[in-house]
Amino acid sequence: MEESILRKIYEMIEDREKNPKEKSYTNYLLNEGIDKVCKKVGEEAAEVIIAAKNEEDDEFIGEICDLTYHILVLMYEKNISINQVKELLTKRHQIEGNKKKQNIRGEY
Repeated sequence: MEESILRKIYEMIEDREKNPKEKSYTNYLLNEGIDKVCKKVGEEAAEVIIAAKNEEDDEFIGEICDLTYHILVLMYEKNISINQVKELLTKRHQIEGNKKKQNIRGEY
């Protein structure tokens, strides 16, 4: 079975903390801490929104990739695993009906 690219990136982030590499952007983010990572997530989210309004799909896809990477770094900083997110997404996906009236934390 092919390993998820998200899992590979998350594991690379974990490896960078354990085995820092010179001039690694991931190490830079990890060293700067959660405030810097949060700032980057916010910047990338804004760039996704702007790119979505443009005609160029490649730019939009690139910005989604940037946001995804920074979210994975933030997840790692907060000790949140991909499995935790996957489990909640799976739970939410099984809910049917009017989601606004559901009372389960974080559903959509």
